[in-house]
Amino acid sequence: MRRTSRLFELIQALRGARRPRTAAGLAEQLEVCKRTIYRDVASLQAMGVPIRGEAGVGYLIEPGFDLPPLMFSIEEVEALVVALCLLQRTGDAGLNIAAETILEKIRDVIPQSVRGPLVADSLYATPNGPSPVMGVDVTIVRRAIREERKLFLNYSDAEGEATSRLIMPIALVYDVEAHMIVAWCELRGAFRRFRTDRVRSCSPTTERFQGEGDTLRRLWQAELGVRNGDWSTMRMH
Repeated sequence: MRRTSRLFELIQALRGARRPRTAAGLAEQLEVCKRTIYRDVASLQAMGVPIRGEAGVGYLIEPGFDLPPLMFSIEEVEALVVALCLLQRTGDAGLNIAAETILEKIRDVIPQSVRGPLVADSLYATPNGPSPVMGVDVTIVRRAIREERKLFLNYSDAEGEATSRLIMPIALVYDVEAHMIVAWCELRGAFRRFRTDRVRSCSPTTERFQGEGDTLRRLWQAELGVRNGDWSTMRMH
């Protein structure tokens, strides 16, 4: 979790507390160590967030504190609602669970004047799309992409031939026909796309490609003909 996201989560956890929250409890909730909680609380206090308490006792945010509103326009809120609905089409259970909490957080911080599309049920997207992700827990893939960690795959190609691959995953594509893991394949020495429904097993390794992810993505996009992040320019192979 990025530090900015973690600080936001920490504020949210303290805002909803009726009694002091211990560092141990907060650390377990945010999946970090207690020392990280101590540092984050000190950072928030330095930024003016009115957190009371101390290590060994617990922490509370003083009543009346609120986050500044996010300055979304009506169109931006509508785009957010539709995007979260479309997440159902990915078949990614982890992202769908996360989507359910996003709207609650946004409702807490955006002004009443632009909250309408979030509560009026006026925008819909059908869940029709590819079947749920099969063959691999994409939570593992998404984490490996974030951490720039190599994955070991046991994979079957279109002819059913089994192969083992060590890959550097750089993207996860939720396509209509099939979900794809985009990666640099060390066996082939080239970029490859692996259908998730053909992955027989997937496990993270201790090997990292830290600092190389962005470069690999740019090279992959250049190979596909994507210009300036505009996927409408992609050349289909």
